[in-house]
Amino acid sequence: MRHTLKFLLNDQLIERDAVPATQTLLDFLRLDQTLRGTKEGCAEGDCGACTVLVGRFDGEQLKYESVNACIRFVGSLDGCHVVTIEHLKGNDGQLHPIQQAMVEHHGSQCGFCTPGFVMSLYAMWMNETDPDVAMIERYLQGNLCRCTGYQPIIKAALDINAHGKLKDDYLIAEKANIIAQLKSIQDDQMLAIEADGEKLFAPATLNQFAQIFAQNPEATIVAGSTDVGLWVTKFMRDISPVVFTARLNDFRNIEVCDEAIKIDGGASYSDMLTVIDDHIPQISQFWRRIGGEQVRNMGTVGGNIANGSPIGDTPPPLIALGATITLRKGDERRTLDLENFFIEYGKQDRVPGEFVEQVAIPLPSEDQVFNCYKISKRRDEDISALCGAFSAQIEDGRIKDIRIAFGGMAGTPKRATQVEQALTGAPWSERSILDAKSLFEQDYKPLSDWRASAEYRMAAAQNLLERFYFENADENAVSLDELHQASTLEALS
Repeated sequence: MRHTLKFLLNDQLIERDAVPATQTLLDFLRLDQTLRGTKEGCAEGDCGACTVLVGRFDGEQLKYESVNACIRFVGSLDGCHVVTIEHLKGNDGQLHPIQQAMVEHHGSQCGFCTPGFVMSLYAMWMNETDPDVAMIERYLQGNLCRCTGYQPIIKAALDINAHGKLKDDYLIAEKANIIAQLKSIQDDQMLAIEADGEKLFAPATLNQFAQIFAQNPEATIVAGSTDVGLWVTKFMRDISPVVFTARLNDFRNIEVCDEAIKIDGGASYSDMLTVIDDHIPQISQFWRRIGGEQVRNMGTVGGNIANGSPIGDTPPPLIALGATITLRKGDERRTLDLENFFIEYGKQDRVPGEFVEQVAIPLPSEDQVFNCYKISKRRDEDISALCGAFSAQIEDGRIKDIRIAFGGMAGTPKRATQVEQALTGAPWSERSILDAKSLFEQDYKPLSDWRASAEYRMAAAQNLLERFYFENADENAVSLDELHQASTLEALS
């Protein structure tokens, strides 16, 4: 067991043996290191003013991702490389190419949000050297600006290569040296630190994680901290002891089998994106609306499930596809249908010391139509008012099987069983859909809150069923005229 946290901050090695479990990276940068280019705007991972890069070497490659420093805890950074706005520089003391492009195109006005935009564009440039506007907008989803209208920033992003080449960038030119430094501070020891009455653990392997959580079942698991971070910054909750999973390279695996995708609980939304595009493209655009880029880089599918939120984005589509989860405590495992994991608001079928180890998502079959829809006040980087997922198998013009799941319509993610029963065996037709719509009122009793009224949620859910039908109606669908003719012939006979 090791008791000293180690990570690289720009070109400096940081070693700390007294790190409070709830200390955020933003506070560490601004208060401890006086690196005040990283700003605090919202303190909840929403505005992007605090964006920095975190690089991880997983034994094969060094990858940098944009993250929100305001909700990223220092205890999760062991073995990482943190890069802030102060570290950017061009050749011969000039501005970095991204900074110069922002100057040339007047991409900054009041300037408060500018460091965050520059760091998000830096992450983009390292992955996409020739981005189009859609790509730029995706990388900037998690950054808000009140002044520019974004167009000057987009123009700057398109013009970065005119001011420098990626191969000359410090992080690229010094990559081998950075990897060597990270290797020198990485090991397989459990990290354990106690400071200011708070305890943190950062296991290096999945087995260590299972063991320490079984021994400390009251601990808070922190994977991406996109939810837990707000418990600290907004609600001032005591979350100690904390078990951080960020060091677990063996907890981020994604395996595509013949009939299912198996995802480890520590895999992030960003880790999943390519797999989604290749194997479940029906929700590719939906997946890109989960948070902003920083949130997708930090947040995990397992964490989104485990926190049991009724408005989590991933449970509805996974339930509609018939996903299962594997729960682990120590060396013991059990598997259950995802829909049965959610018991009631704030309560899940998970005993103390047990965590979500893996999620298995069945792949849609050729005769299966599937889609998921997110309704929110703001298109990008917003929490769902409701989220609906629909999966149906159509055979000879009839609905052989259908699964409908919603978030935001009840105290848990929940299936519309009455609507499903009415549609199963019915013609794949507009009439069948219209007749079944009213049964949503038997399945759900939504609440009114500041995101949406109960009436709006109900109307939206009913309309989404219609949308699902019209988007997937094809030659197998039965028209209203055909149904009318069939019923007339039946009456005459």
